[in-house]
This record gives sequence, structure tokens and C-alpha cells, in this order.
Amino acid sequence: MPQQAACRPDPDTPLTEPGGSRAPAGAGLALPWLVADVGGTNARFGWVVSPARGVEHVRRFPVAGSAGPAEAVRAYLAGLPADVAAAPRRAAIAVATAVRGDRVELTNSPWAFSCAELQTDLGLASLQVLNDFEALALSLPRLRPTQWRAHGAAPVAAGTLAVIGPGTGLGVGGVVQTEAGWVALPGEGGHATLAPSDDLESEVLRHARGQWPHVSAERLLSGIGLPLLHTCVAQAEGRAPEALSAEQVVERGVAGDAACARTLDVFCALLGGFAGNVALTLGARAVFIGGGIVPRLGDRFFTSPFRARFEAKGRFSDYLAAVPTALITDTLAALAGAAFAIEQRHG
Repeated sequence: MPQQAACRPDPDTPLTEPGGSRAPAGAGLALPWLVADVGGTNARFGWVVSPARGVEHVRRFPVAGSAGPAEAVRAYLAGLPADVAAAPRRAAIAVATAVRGDRVELTNSPWAFSCAELQTDLGLASLQVLNDFEALALSLPRLRPTQWRAHGAAPVAAGTLAVIGPGTGLGVGGVVQTEAGWVALPGEGGHATLAPSDDLESEVLRHARGQWPHVSAERLLSGIGLPLLHTCVAQAEGRAPEALSAEQVVERGVAGDAACARTLDVFCALLGGFAGNVALTLGARAVFIGGGIVPRLGDRFFTSPFRARFEAKGRFSDYLAAVPTALITDTLAALAGAAFAIEQRHG
């Protein structure tokens, strides 16, 4: 009989320490494993035949192309090579929403499902469903320098690490080093109220509040928020706004369009201030930037106001100046974190 589905990992199970000489905690578990990272737009799936080999056979599917996760999993399994195809024994699925019980409803997607029913439907011995940024946070201690690009000083995997990521929505997570190992801190920080840092940003938020009574960080710092931010920046500066998609704002801004470039500057400044708030709140020793938007900015992100705004916290500016920030360049890191979640629960 399959074990009970778990929408949350057991927080009391020790985690393996990254870089240690002992075998991975999950080495003795029934294999293979299925891992997934489900956002508002895309769902990424991967296969683990050995924890030492990591995640393999990664494929991406549009969320809109499937009625729910079971259908997407079957499409993924059907596409695996014949020499590796087998029924997965365990699975960990990271989802872009808060996970509080058996029923899961994605915030920016129509997918909704029962953890127990999904486990039974897929014939799994165990299923873990966790927040997507909980999974991304679990990947942080094992990230290699080839998987990130730092603003100056390199991050060190010690203490508390934080990650924020503008994608379709805005995710926030953290991971804490304890005597038992690394423990993830899931949360919904992207829905915290966004704070302005200068007069222009105050005007931008004033215009945003004309459409939404609560302006969260996600409302402007995400794929769903960029069009609104673009409109509000134009209104705050007395310009006629042009209705553009998030993709158009990014593409035109990187290409040098003045109005879109201005939006990207404000985006990076607001993101920096928000990241600094997260660092102070968690006492983070390093802050990583994930999600799909910032990597598309290229060098522009590293010459933007992000880092200056990150540090601009008055009496704690010196404190934050010593906290490294780094952009995660590996868009598949959350899959490794999902595999680590299986290790930490069953190892």
C-alpha cells in the first residue's frame, strides 16, 4: 500500500551536509524518483536514478497544455527514453503557491489537485508537495559557482541563505544551517506590501493603488506585474503609457528603448530594496536572485540600481554591504532542491 502523501516534508528529518564525503542520504531509497517545478507558466520535470548523478532528462511543458499535474506527468513519462523509462517510486513536486494541506491550488495557474489523489493516481510510494521557493532554497547550499553570478563578493554556503525570484509571480524563501543540516523556510513573502524608497517610487505606487487596494511586491515585481509597473512609471513621469506585455518590456528595455529601459531601472531598484528587506528580516548571510525575468536582463542587471538600493538601509547600510547577492543562472536549480527534499525526508 502506498505511504500517505505528504504536502510538507518532515522538518525533524536531518539533512545531508553539502560537500561531505559520505553517501547521499537518499542513496538507499527505492528509485527512480520524479521531481518537478511547477510555476504559473511552465512545469519542469526531471528524473533521478541516483542521487549522486543528480537530476537528468529534464523537460519543460506549458502549464496551459495540461488539465493538471497528473496529465503533465504522464506526458513527461511517455517521452522518457525506453532504456530509462520506469514507474517512479517517489516524487517531489514544487508548486508556485502556499502548501498548507491536501488541497493545492496554484496562485497564478488554473491547476488544482489533491496530494493524496495524485499519489494514488500515479502509483507512488510517497509524494511530497512543497512550495517552489522552498525547493529553490534547498538547492542553495549545493549550488556551484558555475550556477550563479555574483555582485562582487561570492556567496558562502553558511548560516542563513535567502532567495527571491521574479517569474510569473514573485517567490521568496530561505534555508538555515543547523546542527542537523539545512532546513528550508517556506513563505509567501512576495505578497508582502511593497515599500517605496524615493518620491518617484511613491508616485508609482500611488498610481498602482488606483487599480489595486493592496500593492504587494508581486503586483509590480513579476511577469504579471511588469505591464502594470510600465504603465505606472509612465504615469508617474507624466508620459502616456503604452500597453505592453512583460516580454515586450524586457525585450525593448534591453534593446535600448528609453521608456522600457526606465521601467527596468525602476524594477531593479524596487527589487533591490525588497531584497534588502528580506536580508534584514531573515538575517541572511547571502541573497540569491532566481526566477525567469532577471537572467534575461544580462549585464544590465549588474549595472542597474539593484545593489545600491539593496544596501540603502540607513544605519544598516554597512551591514548589508557585507551581504553578497548573486543571480542564479541555472534555471533548473529548483529540481535539485526537490530531489534534496526527498533525501531529507527519507534519508
